[in-house]
Amino acid sequence: MNKIVPIFLLLILASCGQYQKALKTEDAAIKYKVGEEMYEKGEYTKAIRLFEQIAPAYRGKPQSEKLFYMFAQSYYKNKQYYLSGYQFESFVSMYPKSEKVEESAYLGAFSYSKLSPVYSLDQVDTYKALDKLQNFIDIYPNSTYLPEANQTIKTLREKLEKKAYEVAKQYNTIRDYKAAQIAFNNFILDYPGTVYKEDALYYSLDSAYKLAINSVPSKMKERLLLAKESYVRFNKTFSNSSKYKQLADEMAVTIDRDLEQFSK
Repeated sequence: MNKIVPIFLLLILASCGQYQKALKTEDAAIKYKVGEEMYEKGEYTKAIRLFEQIAPAYRGKPQSEKLFYMFAQSYYKNKQYYLSGYQFESFVSMYPKSEKVEESAYLGAFSYSKLSPVYSLDQVDTYKALDKLQNFIDIYPNSTYLPEANQTIKTLREKLEKKAYEVAKQYNTIRDYKAAQIAFNNFILDYPGTVYKEDALYYSLDSAYKLAINSVPSKMKERLLLAKESYVRFNKTFSNSSKYKQLADEMAVTIDRDLEQFSK
């Protein structure tokens, strides 16, 4: 057992020494060989440093397809998704007949999905990922990656759905009831099957109701009638099953009472 440890350490030192020599040499072939070895060992950071040095010199050479595939994979395995997305897209463009092209097209699109932030942040990268994934599906409709691509799209869309709902609810929270009413109505139109439908319909009613009862007299009747329409829509959809039924019914009573003054 004691003899194994020094040998193991020697192998590590030899590997490190080989890598350091490869970094310093001007010989691109050596960099390629050692970079490939680092890639096969899963030492992707080291592989990336070497591939970065030789990538321009290898464009158009017989080994370039394998090099750029390993380069993209190294970024992906290292969770550098901006760079893996770019490198996989470049690979697809450079080697459209490669046996790796479908995989690379998928991983390039999937890389962008890994950049999608939590729902509360700006969703530019989420929209970009959806575009990339949909483009992949359009090009490879029978791909083995199709179920995974569809599931990723579903997850990203659910994030956008939650974002839209929370934005609308925030308007209600800060008492900007007009903006809240518009946002909730748009949300219900954009996401008719949403899991937030009950909440969205209730807060749409709540926003319309509070906007109406806080209106100047010249606008009150019109807004009360809109609030009543919101109640009818809510009640028709959920009837007696909603957790908000009592609150909604109380609003409806107030709306009808306030409308009476306009019928006299």
